[in-house]
Amino acid sequence: MASDREDLAGADVIRLRDRLATGALSARDLAEALIDRIAMVEPEVGAFVWFDPEFLRAQAAQADAYRKSGRPIGPLHGLPVGIKDVIDTAGIPTENGTPLDAGRRPEAHAAVVSRLLSAGALVLGKTVTTELQFLHPSSTRNPANTAHTPGGSSAGSAAAVASGMAPLAIGTQTGGSIIRPASYCGCVGYKPTFGSIPSRGVLAQSPSLDTVGVLARDTLGAALLADSLFGSDPSDPSDLPRPAPGLFTAAGTEPPVEPTLAFVDMPGGDAAHPEMKEAMAELIEWLGECVWSTSLPKLFSDAARIRSQINDAELAHCFRGYAAKGWDRLSSEIQAAIERGRSISVPDYLAALDLRSVFSAALDEILLRADALLVFAASGPAPAGYSSTGDSIFNGVFTFTGHPSITLPVLTDSHRMPMGAQLVGRRGDDARLLRTANWLETRLKISGTTAG
Repeated sequence: MASDREDLAGADVIRLRDRLATGALSARDLAEALIDRIAMVEPEVGAFVWFDPEFLRAQAAQADAYRKSGRPIGPLHGLPVGIKDVIDTAGIPTENGTPLDAGRRPEAHAAVVSRLLSAGALVLGKTVTTELQFLHPSSTRNPANTAHTPGGSSAGSAAAVASGMAPLAIGTQTGGSIIRPASYCGCVGYKPTFGSIPSRGVLAQSPSLDTVGVLARDTLGAALLADSLFGSDPSDPSDLPRPAPGLFTAAGTEPPVEPTLAFVDMPGGDAAHPEMKEAMAELIEWLGECVWSTSLPKLFSDAARIRSQINDAELAHCFRGYAAKGWDRLSSEIQAAIERGRSISVPDYLAALDLRSVFSAALDEILLRADALLVFAASGPAPAGYSSTGDSIFNGVFTFTGHPSITLPVLTDSHRMPMGAQLVGRRGDDARLLRTANWLETRLKISGTTAG
C-alpha cells in the first residue's frame, strides 16, 4: 500500500485527473498518498507553512461524496493544490511570510482560491513564501539538493511540486519569483500574460508587476490549472477582459507546422554559468533549424534598473502599513527597498511606467518572426547556501513587459542539478506559448534527451 501511495504522489497530473473523474481513483486515496509523501519529505524540504492532514481528508471525503451523487464535476475535481502564503484563504492562516501578520486568518478567499474550489480542487496547504514575497530568503530547501537555495519568492510552491508533495501549486511573480524557483527546483513554472489571472485577495507588492501563475510537473498540468484561474474579474484593476482561451485544449494540440524559436542573447548573458551556456547550446543544436539567434536592442541593458524602480516605488507605497507597524521587524532587504522607493520622484516613476510600451514593442517585433523566445530561465543551477534567492536577470524584463513565459526543467548541470529553459510568448497568446512548450517537452521526452 505504501508503494502504491508513493506512485500516486508522483503520478502524471492528467492521469490523476482522469482517474478521479471516473472514480477509478478516490480523492481520499490521493490525499492519503500526499499526506504520506509530505510526512516523508517535508521535514527536510520545509515547503509548507501550514498543512492540516485532517482538513485535507475532510475535503477529499466531500469530493468523493459529490462525485458519487452524479452531479457534474469540475475540471480539477479531487486534485489538491498548494497555495502560496500571500494568497488569502478564508479561515486558514495567510501570514505573508512576515511575523507582522502572525495569526492572520482572512475572512474571504482570494479570487483564485474561489476559482480553484469551483473547479473541484482541494486546498492542499499554504506554501512558504519569502518575507512579503520579496528577496529575504525563506526557510525552504531545494529538494534537488538541500544545501542549495530553492529560489524565491514562490520557493514553497516550487519545492512542493518538484518533490512530489503537491501535484500542482500556485505562485506569484513580480521579478522572477515563479520562473527562477521552478528552474532551480526542477519543475514547470508558468507566468501568464499580465492581468490574465485576477490578483484580488493576493498581497500587493507592486501592482504594475505582480502576476499570479502556476507550478506543475509538466506543461499540460500547468495548462490544466491555469485554465480554471483565467477569466475576467471586474474588481481587479489589472483585469484584461477576454474570452476564455482554452489553454488546456490548445496546449495538447499538435502545432500545424513546426514551431520556430528565437534564442535571445539577453543582457547579463555573459554572466550566466558556463554549464547553463553549454546545456543551452546543446539544446539549440538538438533543435536544429527551428531555432535562430538574435540580440535585444541596447536599451534592454537598462531594463532591470527600470523594472526595479517601478517595483521599489510601488513597494514603498504598498508596504507603508508594515513600515509603520513594525519597521524593526522587517528584513534589511525590505527596509532598503522601501527607502529606495521613497526616494523616487513621481516624474521618474511615471517615466519608468511609460517605457514599458517601448520594451514591449521591441519584444513584439521579434515575436512576429517566432512562436516563442528561447531564453535562460536562470543564470545557472541553484546557488549553494541560503544567503540569497538568486538572480532574476533573465526573468524580470518579461514581468515588466507583461509577456507570458514558461520554464521547462529540461537542462541539468554536471551534478544533475536542474536548470530550466524558458520560453516567452506573445502577450495575450498564452495558448500558443503553452502549445509550443508542450511540443518541445514532448519531443524531448520521446527522444530521451536532457541537455547538460
